[in-house]
Amino acid sequence: MLSGTRTWLFQNEPVIVSTGTVGGPFEARGKIPKDFDLLHGDIWLRQDSFEKAQKVMLEEACQKAMEKAGVQQEQVQFFLGGDLINQITPTSFAIKTFGYPYFGLFGACSTSMEGLALGAFIVNYGGSTCLMTGASSHNAATEKQFRYPTEYGGQKPPTAQWTITGAGVALLKDKGEGPRVTSATIGRVIDMGLTDPFNMGGAMAPAAVDTIEIHLKERGVDPSYYDLIVTGDLGHIGHEVALGLLKKHEIRIDEKKFQDCGLMIYREGQPVLAGASGAGCSASVVYGHLLNRMKAGEFKRLLVVATGALHSPLTFQQNETIPCIAHAVSIELGGLEA
Repeated sequence: MLSGTRTWLFQNEPVIVSTGTVGGPFEARGKIPKDFDLLHGDIWLRQDSFEKAQKVMLEEACQKAMEKAGVQQEQVQFFLGGDLINQITPTSFAIKTFGYPYFGLFGACSTSMEGLALGAFIVNYGGSTCLMTGASSHNAATEKQFRYPTEYGGQKPPTAQWTITGAGVALLKDKGEGPRVTSATIGRVIDMGLTDPFNMGGAMAPAAVDTIEIHLKERGVDPSYYDLIVTGDLGHIGHEVALGLLKKHEIRIDEKKFQDCGLMIYREGQPVLAGASGAGCSASVVYGHLLNRMKAGEFKRLLVVATGALHSPLTFQQNETIPCIAHAVSIELGGLEA
């Protein structure tokens, strides 16, 4: 089951039987609004704080996934997930609502695939027959914690990215109909010495390339094996850096088949600067837009490489560099034998 040093092959092929995705008003005006199960008209969600609004979005995403699969709350044996806010409290408070046995995760914006990798591992080895995994983010809550409150109106450089207001979850089972999780490569911490919190894409790109390179090697496949290789949220800057590093490492990926979730969610003209980011970015784009395209027959083999910057307000204030990570998960129609 372990191939090489960092890649798991899931011979029992856990199945993504359903997903749930929720977005905010800015996402409703983006490129893929029809791929959200629920969209809200304001970022408050009738709550008295942005953190409570983020909690509600995750609760709604979980509810949508259960409804679509016809699964009752008590049938979900575990939840694995997290977010960007202090001690992942939006996730913890949301899961308190359902009472799921709970693994709280922090991989920053890589959390969605960290959760899917670990969830697939648990299901593959019989540790669960039904679990849920996901991640969320909220623009105003994240800006307040990591940069400046949005009402302050601070100016940002072109390298900055827009944290999405959204949540995405997947319901994973040992049997059923749907795309199958076939492998996962666990990232290692890569720190290239960057210190600019307004250039997350440039900081995370080397981690994405490191994980892609080891995944292809340890799984023994060429990049052409996948119909689409998508990174989490590198944005325009990080995507260009990653392309350059792939060429430097002589990894030949068709540029049309190498895309980024942070460049998929918003349309041209929305003021997102270098693109989208946030723990909810890859979670909502993959569990909504990309799996919908997969189920429609547009492609059969997808490699998702979710990226995360593992810094905090404290480390930034102490002039630390930005350590980054990327976790890769392959999702396939038909599984390993296809």
